[in-house]
Amino acid sequence: MRIGFIGLGGMGQPMAENLLKAGFEVAVWNRSATPAEALKAQGARICATPAEFTDSDVLITMLADDDISREVVIGQGALGALPPGAIWINMATVSVAFTEEMAANSSARGSRYVAAPVLGRVDVAAAGNLNILTAGDSDLLDKVQPIFDVLGSKTWRFGDRPEQAAAVKLAANFMLASAIEAMGESAALVDAYDVAPADFLGMLTSTLFAAPAYKNYGAMIAENRYTPAGFTMKLGLKDVRLAQQAAESKHVPMGIAGVLRDNYLDALAHGDENLDWAALATVSARRSGKK
Repeated sequence: MRIGFIGLGGMGQPMAENLLKAGFEVAVWNRSATPAEALKAQGARICATPAEFTDSDVLITMLADDDISREVVIGQGALGALPPGAIWINMATVSVAFTEEMAANSSARGSRYVAAPVLGRVDVAAAGNLNILTAGDSDLLDKVQPIFDVLGSKTWRFGDRPEQAAAVKLAANFMLASAIEAMGESAALVDAYDVAPADFLGMLTSTLFAAPAYKNYGAMIAENRYTPAGFTMKLGLKDVRLAQQAAESKHVPMGIAGVLRDNYLDALAHGDENLDWAALATVSARRSGKK
């Protein structure tokens, strides 16, 4: 199976590396040359443009958002270059509307679209332990499962329509953002009573909320450790907005999402857009006069 891979950022590069290590034939393209050159040394073929994936059975994209994905895959010809019957696997977090549009676009061009966004940060991607969230035709998913087996520890299937996987990923990221916000507000509360936030969060993540997301983000908040960013505030705002859009299209109220959006805007207004999205917790601290 010949794989084309577009988007060699913090997540994409280790994912492509794992495919190479597993013995797949991988061609790559990235807007900046350095990550691609690093993969060339490991056996990848570098494409000069996105339109050079003419012999790829599968195209994987891991790009930042809807607009960049559309520009690269449609505008710069990646999808149009694929041979008939090829499969496009979008593993990035994108909107439900974009997913529906690209599934239709792929079908019209003789290709097939798989939505497979992932849960996990850069270290998890490097270890090949991502959780892969997917939906679509079961035969098509079976065909690409060997790729998922290399990239992740578990593949979760959520239905027969690609947009279902997109909705699941947005809901998951909304819950993560909500957890960060709750820890930030609670830490600001105990700090006002002269209790060290690190002590409070250490207790909380060892008892009531002893789950990986709370432990990992709780430690970052306790230590004020927001660089290097595994997932930036700017991307956090994007995902909350996408969750709101998905909810609005189905008339689903999400009141907390509005609070999260405004607090991300607050953080960006204070110049924090490149910090890890766990720094959302600093908004409550700043408003309470503790930062």
